[in-house]
Amino acid sequence: MDMKLRINSYYPSLTKSEQKVADGVMGGADDLIYHSVTELAEISGVGETTVMRFCRKIGFKGYQDFKLALAQDQRDKKADEAEAGADGDFTQLVYRETMGILQDSMSLLNKEKLEQVIDLIDKARHVQFFGVGASGVTAQDAKTRLLRIGRRAEAVNDAHIQAMMAVSMGEGDVAFGISLSGSTIDTNDILMKAKQSGAAVIAMTNYAKSPITSIADLVLLTAGKESPLEGGSIGAKISQLFLIDLICEGLARKDVARAKAMKEKTARAVIDKIY
Repeated sequence: MDMKLRINSYYPSLTKSEQKVADGVMGGADDLIYHSVTELAEISGVGETTVMRFCRKIGFKGYQDFKLALAQDQRDKKADEAEAGADGDFTQLVYRETMGILQDSMSLLNKEKLEQVIDLIDKARHVQFFGVGASGVTAQDAKTRLLRIGRRAEAVNDAHIQAMMAVSMGEGDVAFGISLSGSTIDTNDILMKAKQSGAAVIAMTNYAKSPITSIADLVLLTAGKESPLEGGSIGAKISQLFLIDLICEGLARKDVARAKAMKEKTARAVIDKIY
C-alpha cells in the first residue's frame, strides 16, 4: 500500500500527538528515510516515544521498520525513472557521488571538535572502538590504523566481550562509538555502560540529533546518508574512513618521529607474510 494512503487510513484513529507525527511524515516523506527518530520527533514537535507509538499504530514494529517500508515504497515509485536511465554511464554516477560525499564530509567537519578528539585519544590510557555491522568493520579498521602509528586500541565484534570491556573501562579511557544512524541499540547501550564506568565517549554518526549524541562527550559528523535499503554502502564507509584518517594524521603529528618509526616497525612485522 502507498505509504500516504496507509497513514491517511489510520489518521482518524491517531491521538493528536500521533497526528503531528503523521503530518510531519506527509510533509516531507522523500527526505524522511534519511532522518533519525530524534529528528522526526523534533520536526513533529513531539517526543521520541510518540514517534514509536505512531509507527506501531500504523502497523510497524518500530521506526526502523517504518523507514524500511517507506524506502521500499519510494524505490517502487522510482523504478521507471531508474529503468529510463539504465543506459547512462554508471561509473561516472558512482564517481560523482563519491566525490560529493568527500566534499560534504569536509563541509561538515568541525576542526575544533576534531582537535579535541585527537587530544583526548592522545592522552587516553586505553581506547576502545565500538560498532556493529558495517560500522563494526570501520571500528576494526580504526584499530588497525592506530596500531600502524604505535597507538594501542581495541575493537571486538562479540557483543558479550564488548559489554565486559565497556564496564571494565574507567577514568582516562576513551570509548569511541561508530553508528551511521546514531540509533543502533547495541552500540548506544555499550557506550552508556562505558560512560557510567567513567570513560569519555566519542561518537561518529551521520545524525547530529540522534540518541548516540546524547551519550557522547564529543561528536564527529559523517556524510554519505543511506536509506534502509542501502545498509553498509561504500559512500557511508568512505566518510567514516575519511574521519579516521584525519584522526590518525593528527595523532601522528603529535610525535612525528615516533609515528614514522612505528610505521616502519609495524611494516617490518608483517613483511614476511607477503610474497
